[in-house]
Amino acid sequence: MTTDLIPVPATVRIAVRGGGTFPVRRIYCVGRNFVEHAKEMGMTAPTSKTDRGHPIFFSKPADAIVTDGIVPYPPATDNLHHEVELVVALGQDAPAGILPVADAERLILGYGIGLDLTRRDLQAAAKAKGLPWDSAKGFDHSAPVSELIRIADIDDPESLELSLSVNGRLRQQAPLHQMIWNVAEILHELSRLYALRAGDLIFMGTPAGVAALRPGDEFVARLADVVELRGTVIQY
Repeated sequence: MTTDLIPVPATVRIAVRGGGTFPVRRIYCVGRNFVEHAKEMGMTAPTSKTDRGHPIFFSKPADAIVTDGIVPYPPATDNLHHEVELVVALGQDAPAGILPVADAERLILGYGIGLDLTRRDLQAAAKAKGLPWDSAKGFDHSAPVSELIRIADIDDPESLELSLSVNGRLRQQAPLHQMIWNVAEILHELSRLYALRAGDLIFMGTPAGVAALRPGDEFVARLADVVELRGTVIQY
C-alpha cells in the first residue's frame, strides 16, 4: 500500500453554469493569435492564413487559476499586464494521433472568459537574452477565469466579442472572428504536440490593448453578454 508523504494537493475546479464543476488538468495558452496584438508587441504579423505558419504555445500551472476574482499583485515585477482571452474547456479526451479540425468541436465542454496575466518586464528581459519566459507567464494567480458556459448554450462563440474594462474604462475589445487560428484549428495544432485530455483549458490569445494593472484596480472581462469575470488586484 502506498502512503503519501505529503498532503495531496487539491484539484482546482471551475464552476459550470447550470450545475457541476470542471476539474482542471492542464492550461495551454496561445500567443500572438490576434494581428494587432502581435504588432503592438513588435512582432511581424501574418497578412493572410497562408502565411501564418504555426501557432505559438506556452503553459501555465493548473493551480494558477483564480476563480474568486481576487488577484494578488505578484512579486518580482513592476509591470503586470492584462490579456483578456476566450477560454476553451475540454470535456473529452482526444483520440490518439493528430486531431482532425472537423472533429475538434466534439471535445469541447464549454467556454469562459479569462485573463492571461503577464509579468511583462520579466518577459521582455528574457526575450532580449533569448531565454525562456516561463516566469513571466506561469506564476501564482496568473489565470483568473470566469464560470464556464456549456457549448450547447452558445450558438457560435467565434461570432461574439470579448472585452476588458479597468476601473470603468475600456482597454481591450475585439470580435473573436479576428483570431488568426480559430478554436478547432488550435486544438488540431495542439494535438500535434500533446495528448489532449478532459480537464484541459486553452486560453486562446488576446487582442491589442494590453496594459498595466496596479493594486486597487478593478477589472471586468466580458464575452459579449454571455459571461463576465469581475475582479480586483490587491497588494501582494
